[in-house]
Amino acid sequence: MAGELVNLNNIGAVGIIILNRPEARNALNPKMFQELSSAIQGCRDPDMRAVIITGSGGSFCAGADVKDFVNQLENSGPEGLHEHLKHLADTFHRDVIIPIRQLDKPVIASIDGVAAGGGLSLALACDLRVASDSARFLMAYANIGATADGGSTYLLPRMIGTARAMELYLSDQPIGAQRALDLGLLNQVFPTAELERSTLELAARLAQGPTVAYGRVKALFDSSWDATFAGQLDAETEYISNITMTADFQEGIKAFAEKRSPRFQGR
Repeated sequence: MAGELVNLNNIGAVGIIILNRPEARNALNPKMFQELSSAIQGCRDPDMRAVIITGSGGSFCAGADVKDFVNQLENSGPEGLHEHLKHLADTFHRDVIIPIRQLDKPVIASIDGVAAGGGLSLALACDLRVASDSARFLMAYANIGATADGGSTYLLPRMIGTARAMELYLSDQPIGAQRALDLGLLNQVFPTAELERSTLELAARLAQGPTVAYGRVKALFDSSWDATFAGQLDAETEYISNITMTADFQEGIKAFAEKRSPRFQGR
């Protein structure tokens, strides 16, 4: 799928979503949300067993297009901007963030350059985050007097703790990749020249794994925030018993018994 602002292609079993608005550091606007939503839906293809989200032009995503907000304010006044931003945030959440969490396969954010505001929130919604050693991270919302969106107020405190999450929101300075790694925002950091290859290698390894189990554990992790311990144990019982019906589990236990590498098919 080649959109105007978002592209989706694949290399083998890895789907690659590319934010393609480099002249604006891949800043998000309504059309970009629409195309990003379509690309995520395209990744439901069972032949795509892992997904990478990345940006073009040396940036991941600079967040929302603030120039669009200014135009709305000048043309429609505060009331018009209110409705526009409400619709935009709702679209971001329902059509992008939630569908990423609902993809039953690993999703990797591959971050070069800046990930700010909604761009950082987009990265947080992914299952893994890898970055170049020159990447920079900034909440950015406070810089324009805004509260945060994109699920960042839910995901960020759970990743790095409430105090550090608040520090990132209050700060007007970006942090580098090593600091982000130390905080727990990132899983790995690579030299800039090696980021694309290293991310693809990681995604390809995951795509050869038991992707049905990966997707179900992802769902278990997400549901755990609202569950009691006893309720989560019941859910684990249901999931692990149901996994016996999958070809991957049956292949996995046979391979273990036969002392060979399993050949998972994502079924």
